[in-house]
Amino acid sequence: MPELPEVEVVRSGLQEILKNHPIIEKIEFKTADLRDPIPIKKIQTLIGEPILSVERRAKYLLIWTKKGAMLSHLGMTGTWRVAPLGDERSHDHIYIYFSGNLRLCYRDPRRFGCFDFIQNPIEEHDKVKVLGPEPLSPDFVGESLWKSLRNKKIALKVAIMDQKIVVGVGNIYASEALFAAGIKPTLASEKLSKDRANILVAEIKKVLNLAIQMGGSSISDFAQASGENGYFQMNFKVYGRAGEPCVRCGTAIRSKVLGGRNTFWCPSCQVAKLPSVIRG
Repeated sequence: MPELPEVEVVRSGLQEILKNHPIIEKIEFKTADLRDPIPIKKIQTLIGEPILSVERRAKYLLIWTKKGAMLSHLGMTGTWRVAPLGDERSHDHIYIYFSGNLRLCYRDPRRFGCFDFIQNPIEEHDKVKVLGPEPLSPDFVGESLWKSLRNKKIALKVAIMDQKIVVGVGNIYASEALFAAGIKPTLASEKLSKDRANILVAEIKKVLNLAIQMGGSSISDFAQASGENGYFQMNFKVYGRAGEPCVRCGTAIRSKVLGGRNTFWCPSCQVAKLPSVIRG
């Protein structure tokens, strides 16, 4: 499933494609629903409007016009691409035609994504108003994370994947950030100290920023708007490496299902108590 870095990479690609503010000329729907019904009539009101910008909130893409925005979630297998006439593929669900002979396509084989209409203010939309802070924003700091976890007994890795606590730290990046921070993913959230919360927040930001720079992780169906794959998967330290030697100490990486997701960690490098020296 595309996580925050992958969605940010797609956002950047779409922003580049739409930077000259083309006008929406036609929106063609091949299906009436994805994960949820598509509000086709509302979205069609955007025809004739120029694109202002492409933004991201959590894992949602927002393609803005002055009348509102098209809100897109990629689900598990969703992709956007430039699709000239003649480039039609199976599982293409939405074509957006713009001035300048530009056509964008949303393709989603498993149809777990969503496509919606949103107006200002964004905070009032049902899918957005429940979301926590952005992990790359200045507002996401160790103290705020520590305060949000003080009374939670759930495993720390499960907690930082909760979109109400912080958005976009998906399965891959939660495992990688916890490894970088030297924190065991099964640690009860309420036992996270303020000092370790500071370390964890810093590592979350580092891991996400590096993943964005590397074009995200292409381990399934993810591709950038340009069609290229990301290559952060070449940098995985623990994710998907169960049984392999730790890149730091050589201990075999362990795995366990937490919150319904496979979790990976090094039993030597990731501990419950704060070590006297934080390893880099």
